[in-house]
Amino acid sequence: MSRGAWTKFAAVAVMWGIPYLLIKVAVDDGVPPAFLAWVRVTIGAVVLVLLSWHAGLLDTVKGRWRWLAAFATIEIVGPFPLIAAGEQHVDSSVAAIIIASAPLFVALLALRFDASERVGGMRLAGLVVGLAGVAALVGVDVAGEADELFGAGCVLLAALGYAIAPMILKRKLADLDPRVSMGMSLTIAALLLTPAAALGPPSEMPSAGALGALAVLGLVCTALTLVVYGSLIAEVGAGRALVVTYINPVVALGLGIVFLDERPGVGSLAGLVLILFGSWLTTRSRPPTGAEHVAAAGPEAAAAAPCEGSAGPLGAPSTEPARA
Repeated sequence: MSRGAWTKFAAVAVMWGIPYLLIKVAVDDGVPPAFLAWVRVTIGAVVLVLLSWHAGLLDTVKGRWRWLAAFATIEIVGPFPLIAAGEQHVDSSVAAIIIASAPLFVALLALRFDASERVGGMRLAGLVVGLAGVAALVGVDVAGEADELFGAGCVLLAALGYAIAPMILKRKLADLDPRVSMGMSLTIAALLLTPAAALGPPSEMPSAGALGALAVLGLVCTALTLVVYGSLIAEVGAGRALVVTYINPVVALGLGIVFLDERPGVGSLAGLVLILFGSWLTTRSRPPTGAEHVAAAGPEAAAAAPCEGSAGPLGAPSTEPARA
């Protein structure tokens, strides 16, 4: 990956390691999951739509509403409330760890839907090593209690959404500036979440800490991070971008220890090492480019290849070899 891609990768890893702490603070204060998700996406939508309007980007989404709605539903409307609901029953670090299974879902889905994302060799070894780390971390913490299993299941469904949505973004929306694609997606998500939020508002005014958590979730962990993440997917592909979920647990675990008094055991520490090593293996190997992409995708892609390119940061044409 390029130096710019590594910078985006590191930024997303940190900014998406923070939400698990903030979500835990909010739900423990009594903020309902659907309402939390609605506030978060509404703040992010307002910020990104205003930025898109100022940059003259709003007209670029014409004809894309179907795919924007699909992306919004699978990436935001489902996962955001599911993670919040899960964190009512499991630690913030456990939720982040389960999300790290998303790259495995990508690998499984790619067998049928995306030849360019199929893993093999070192990338496959990295995914297996990283998943072993996830198993080491979560195997001790989810002890078989019904409420913990329910919480873990909610977060696992969110991880599946996080695996599917980037494929939609890469194939149908990657040429759009991430500010407008994410802004419109968040707007759609806010509209879809409004009925659930209206039916289940907080029973009392949230504390100052919970309100601060909601503000940071919306501005930093949603608006800013989605823009950087969208740019990262356009540059390096869904599979590599999702490896960021191997780093998130490290950040989330550290924050849980410092601020929530969560205490990892020996298995958790061993899991961290495996996750970091798996992440390194998965990102160090080169994905197929140029003619290799065409050969992997088959005759239909070969026919389309001469008139297709890849989008670089913020939707600009990339000077790098095409990455489907």
